[in-house]
Amino acid sequence: MFSIKKFSAVMCAGALAMSLGACSNKESAGQAKKEDSGYPKKAITVVAPSGAGGGWDLTARSFTKVLSETKLVTQPLTVENKPGGGGAVFMAEYATQQVSNNEMLFVNSPPIIINNLKKEGNSPYGYKNTTPLAQLTKDFGAIVVKADSKYKDLKSVLEEVKKDPSKLTFAGGSAPGSMDHLISILPAYKYGVDPTKIKYVSYDGGGEAITALLGGNADVIGTDASSVKEFLKAGKVRVLAVTSTGRLAGEFKDVPTAKEQGVDAEFTIWRGVFGPEKMSKEARVYWEKTIDKLVKSDEWKKEVETQGWELEYRNSEDFKKFLEDQNQQVQQLLEALGMKK
Repeated sequence: MFSIKKFSAVMCAGALAMSLGACSNKESAGQAKKEDSGYPKKAITVVAPSGAGGGWDLTARSFTKVLSETKLVTQPLTVENKPGGGGAVFMAEYATQQVSNNEMLFVNSPPIIINNLKKEGNSPYGYKNTTPLAQLTKDFGAIVVKADSKYKDLKSVLEEVKKDPSKLTFAGGSAPGSMDHLISILPAYKYGVDPTKIKYVSYDGGGEAITALLGGNADVIGTDASSVKEFLKAGKVRVLAVTSTGRLAGEFKDVPTAKEQGVDAEFTIWRGVFGPEKMSKEARVYWEKTIDKLVKSDEWKKEVETQGWELEYRNSEDFKKFLEDQNQQVQQLLEALGMKK
């Protein structure tokens, strides 16, 4: 006979099972909701604030390519070119209109500091209006002429501009007072030439500057070495000097440094990735961890070697400290050149 006592026990057991099941379902739903809320949920845009073919463009494309190939980022990654003012035009937009846009990153190098500190055409915005995420690589400046140019070495160019500073047209892929301009005139400045008298024409990106050189619209260009690697390999240009501390490998192994030629003109071009100034903590932590995995991958090391760069990684915290030091160094250089605001 089924007693009231037994009935009560069965009912209690059933209620307990239902209660536990409900809790389990709530926990599962809560866990799923937590996982679903993770960043990133949308496509990521990585901006190269220049035209195609320059160092920023190549860095942005390599960065997105390897992140996709290694599946470190599963959301779509696209590169967008936004040229203008050697990066200053994009920086103004980013610092004011994209200040919280976690889905938009950009690559940059010394111009983010130079543009903010120079006298002519300066930008009110700099690296302090961003969230520095990581330094990825380093590159070096190159003084370049056409393959059939009469100038065979750096000294021959410097002697020419010493006689008449305005005789030759120098060009670069950034605005006056910006990185390519500094690379172009630094050897002449160190050689005793008044840099303010040298004729410099700016283009939107290294690719356009090389086109100007090959088309006869410039005599010499100052740019990043990696941008001219393929042109050097194809025999279209002659690299007169690089601004590294020692000779580079690969295609540049026979190119002397400026210092080897008696000109103390060293200039390192670092490249890094930045996020918006008000980037969320979740997004910042995600990119710090993801980029750390990226730079340690064999795929990224191979890509860096292929592009002719050197791997030099600084995480977010170290990169920020490095930028503070760079800020002081650029101030000193611009002041010496009479270009500090």
